[in-house]
Amino acid sequence: MSDYNWCHNPDCHKIETQSRVRGTGDNKVLRTRRIKVDRYNGYQSNIWNYFCNQSCLMQFLNKFGQQIANTYSVKQPSETPIKVIKEKYESHRYQHNGNDYVRTPYQATRTTIKRVDNA
Repeated sequence: MSDYNWCHNPDCHKIETQSRVRGTGDNKVLRTRRIKVDRYNGYQSNIWNYFCNQSCLMQFLNKFGQQIANTYSVKQPSETPIKVIKEKYESHRYQHNGNDYVRTPYQATRTTIKRVDNA
């Protein structure tokens, strides 16, 4: 496997930046950027292995997003079993009474969502 990819945006070579200019004299061209694979250390499936920047990614998605969605369409929702835990606890509010701040207690509820293993 190569250590580099070319930006997957088909219009990357049309963007006028210094980093894309190649050639000498009057034989200059704008070239698609080369991207170092794994430039973000350890994220092998990272989208930035295929796009040189966010602008190129967004141009690609604007052009091909509908085709991608149709190719990998979702026909029914996915579900993950969870358990919702509600816990009451005492907290405090600070209210300004004109000259000073007064700490007043109140009952609060903390909601925690935990996944349930069905293994």
